[in-house]
Amino acid sequence: SFSTINVPTLSTNSVSSIMGTTAVSGGNITSDGGATVTARGVCWSISQNPTIANSHTTDGSGTGSFTSNMTGLSPGTSYYVRAYATNSVGTSYGNQRNFTTVGPCYGITPPTGYGIVESSGKCWLDRNIGASQVATSSTDAASYGDIYQWGRAADGHESRTSGTTATLATSDTPGHGDFITNGSYPYDWRNSQNDNLWQGVSGTNNPCPNGYRLPTEAEWEAERTSWSSNNAAGAFGSPLKLPVAGGRDFSSGSLGGVGSRGYYWSSTVDGALSRSLYFTSSVAFEECHGRAIGLSVRCIKN
Repeated sequence: SFSTINVPTLSTNSVSSIMGTTAVSGGNITSDGGATVTARGVCWSISQNPTIANSHTTDGSGTGSFTSNMTGLSPGTSYYVRAYATNSVGTSYGNQRNFTTVGPCYGITPPTGYGIVESSGKCWLDRNIGASQVATSSTDAASYGDIYQWGRAADGHESRTSGTTATLATSDTPGHGDFITNGSYPYDWRNSQNDNLWQGVSGTNNPCPNGYRLPTEAEWEAERTSWSSNNAAGAFGSPLKLPVAGGRDFSSGSLGGVGSRGYYWSSTVDGALSRSLYFTSSVAFEECHGRAIGLSVRCIKN
């Protein structure tokens, strides 16, 4: 008599050792269906019911248990996985399981006084430099933080109530904590200008905690375009919860826009000026400012 050959019978192992780009699964083939299992492994996809047309492993032949190492995964992404087994009749699949890889900020210990949030694929501090808490609203004064002149270190000038002086600095370290005003182009606190400040974690005068830096204009732009709306509501609705902390005028040192406008420095220079993110209740975009203006700082992990 002729025995009927069927596709194999198998189950999918639970997923373990889940990291950002790797995870472990496998399967258990309880019946070969009457023909030798010539290929086995797991297949995975971001869509349900993955097949061997998707990403897959090849983990030997025969029945029984096997382990599969999935690689090349994307961090912070949800996947579906099924074990598969192939014999001369065809390929069959085990039960579907799902898992989510850890995000790029997994396991990072934040600096003292800060938390870490993931947004636009990057790891950011959860509040502005100098803020006592994460913003609970767009106009939460305790979340506003300090106001920095572009390229200056944390020397006291960043306090919203620091004194002012019209005497320009002649070096990267003015030697005092006053806010330096300058009402004449190019509106810089330093004479002569230095374009090489604040770039990278080891940048001169970097005000961010160790291992963190000012975002570039491109990084701010990627963040802005990820918001649900291109305005202050989108800024606060993002994982960064950016408040409308206002700024400080370059010529008078007076505060302005507090509670209605958000200004955030980037590390990017533009001629004699520097680039920043700006938003109100109706708009958000990148713009240029003279470096003597005081704006908020939010740091990003290198």
